[in-house]
Amino acid sequence: MRHRSVTALAAACAIAAVPAFAADPAATAILKQALAAQGGEALLRGVKTVAFESAGYRNMLEQSERPEGPYLVEFHELSELHDHARHALRRQLQVRVPPAGSYTQTTLAANGVAMQAWGERQMPGGSQEPQLAAEALALSPERALLTALDAPDAHREADQLVHGVPHQVVAFTLDGAPARLYLSQYTHLPSALEYAGPAARSGYTAYLGDVVQRTNWGFWRLDKSGLRYPMQWEIQVNGMPDRTLMLRSLKVDAPYDPALTTVPEAVTVRFDPKRPPSDPAMTPLGAKRTEIAPGVLLIESAWNVAIVDQGDGLVVIEAPFSSAYSSKVLAEAEARYPGKPVKAVVTTSDSWPHLAGIREYAARGIPVYALDLSSPIVKRTLEASYAGRPDALQQAPRKADLRLVAGRTVIGSGPNRIELYPIRGAVAERQMMAWLPGHRLLYGSDPFQKDSTGYNSPQAVSELLQAAARERLDVDRFFMMHMPPAPFGELRAVKGSEG
Repeated sequence: MRHRSVTALAAACAIAAVPAFAADPAATAILKQALAAQGGEALLRGVKTVAFESAGYRNMLEQSERPEGPYLVEFHELSELHDHARHALRRQLQVRVPPAGSYTQTTLAANGVAMQAWGERQMPGGSQEPQLAAEALALSPERALLTALDAPDAHREADQLVHGVPHQVVAFTLDGAPARLYLSQYTHLPSALEYAGPAARSGYTAYLGDVVQRTNWGFWRLDKSGLRYPMQWEIQVNGMPDRTLMLRSLKVDAPYDPALTTVPEAVTVRFDPKRPPSDPAMTPLGAKRTEIAPGVLLIESAWNVAIVDQGDGLVVIEAPFSSAYSSKVLAEAEARYPGKPVKAVVTTSDSWPHLAGIREYAARGIPVYALDLSSPIVKRTLEASYAGRPDALQQAPRKADLRLVAGRTVIGSGPNRIELYPIRGAVAERQMMAWLPGHRLLYGSDPFQKDSTGYNSPQAVSELLQAAARERLDVDRFFMMHMPPAPFGELRAVKGSEG
């Protein structure tokens, strides 16, 4: 039943005008019963602050080795403060990604101003962050029932089973987007909340099309204040497991230092509420463009793209970021190589930065080459609904010309012939390399990167070396999604990378 509810909410999200409902006495009665179970409407309306500390993890769905899991994991230590009286939200997140490292990020939104801090470095937040914070407060466990009760369109929907337990369902809208609460018929407490608005489309989820975020609440605790509060939060995105939090401390209406929810004046004066929110459609094409070999153009940016001229047409390597970014790449190809068609696009990894833009190519009938093991995530991307914010493939649906690579696969002929090979490593299990034998030039996908201290993963370096040796590739230079061309001999010198 859960999958069906997510699909239905996604469909509702795609509707431009959410239908209006008259006041629904059945929904009101259900919500008041739930409020009584959680501590009473008067108690919940009187709650001014909630603070908690939690531990948990996030599955790195956007960077996963495997589309269906198991996933790479971030470990989280999260402290959160909700001040409903001041409409303030403070989050301090400590992230560890063993063995890669750790960092601390603080987000604060108060009085219509937002701040981001990375360690001691403070900067203005994005213009949309006050709205996202307001939604997080409105949909928090201590406010979700009240938000639904106060919504003029709250209405009852068909009962559903959740984890085998019968639940009553109340739907409503927030910021014009649909939401649903699932209320246990045994305890009357809210077991789950689904939402398809702006707060569900932050970060990489902006590339997933019509997004539904579902928060499952459990392990309820009766606080000394009389409030019942869930100590376990399990968050899904379009049915995929995103995060799990376990609260280890909870404070209701406890005094706190006002400085915790005060944005420093030096940051406040730099905050621009009119700055457009971050939008993949507005991302400019990488400014640095270099012909790294005759007929091989590298467009460098946060995620590199290469255009290979094969005489009778062009091949694009990687489709990062978004459909809108891909349209910019295609416009650059048309301007630089007028009259030459794009014959193919190659996405070399199951990570979102490599394939978020493939829908634009599919919409134009351009063949998409992808690794066989990446088939589930590639098909999920191509088949996703974008009805809420239509892209070219949503507006004119067509079957994608998907070509899965299981072994040596040749695209084109002549000096710029491309040969695709799976890497098949332990780290680079879901990545493949593109070999241009005419230039002894290898595109190695993205199994490792290079920083001021050198190459960051000898294991991944060794896998690329082994794959090149296995296929008998006589490589002179290589380049990557985050690296310009470099001598291949550099990799052989990386300590610990020997085959």
